[in-house]
Amino acid sequence: MYLDCDLHLFDLDELECKFDVVYIDPPLEEYQRRASGTTFNWKPWTWDEIMKLEVEKVAAPRSFLFLWCGSHEGLNEGRKCLRKWGFRRCEDICWIKTNKTNPGNTKYLEPDAIFQHTKEHCLMGIKGTVRRSTDGDFIHANVDTDLVITEEPPLGSTEKPTEIFHIMEHFCLGRRRLHLFGSDDTLRPGWLSVGPSLTSSNFSADLYNSYFSSGPEDLLVGCTQEIETLRPKSPTGKHKGDGGGRGGGNAPNRGGTWSQDSGRGPWGNDARRRFSREWGKRFCKLFR
Repeated sequence: MYLDCDLHLFDLDELECKFDVVYIDPPLEEYQRRASGTTFNWKPWTWDEIMKLEVEKVAAPRSFLFLWCGSHEGLNEGRKCLRKWGFRRCEDICWIKTNKTNPGNTKYLEPDAIFQHTKEHCLMGIKGTVRRSTDGDFIHANVDTDLVITEEPPLGSTEKPTEIFHIMEHFCLGRRRLHLFGSDDTLRPGWLSVGPSLTSSNFSADLYNSYFSSGPEDLLVGCTQEIETLRPKSPTGKHKGDGGGRGGGNAPNRGGTWSQDSGRGPWGNDARRRFSREWGKRFCKLFR
């Protein structure tokens, strides 16, 4: 579903739903600085304006947030937003931009930067308690990497790589997914897109909530034995008292919430492709 609205004025409470995943791709001032002299049909948002978004109103008790923050001041300001909205930063997804089709392109130099910026960051935040060792019904850890490498979009474009959706959908099995600052080009099955760049609306709060009204199982994508067999399991814990769970691993409990050890175990490209194929089949069945 999608909803055309001015996010400066729209009250997110009107969505009448709590979301498992919130994805925010704001039109940053940094994007216009990079393409000086280019005419834009949108007004950039300052980080003060972004922070005023009341994301905490629509975040479920256990949920994840993904926020594109550019490559400069947003690295600090984005973290402030996460804290204000009640999230703890747990990962930083990095988008490396190649320039094979435009090798002569000179990068924009930030006045106080030391290096040329050829990447962007998407901060990932967690709210509530989610354990890899026990919450395998809600998350699939270790499926994707924290790095995306794609060709740089045309000058002035704010387009993001489609791989970011793959990462979010593979990781979190919650079905309630909100995309703030969505556009007609980023509409995607299973997502509610909200923002001023959409050209029409079909959102109905009653209809949307009816998709999750039959029972707790409706809130989750679910799994199959094939997916469970293919997906990588969390590494075996090395601490006394570590126990396994639905997550298929024995990750150390650090503070009782989110543990981030570095072990991923052997998982080749063939297994990754098979997992993505089976996961795609499962996802498409839910949103036809």
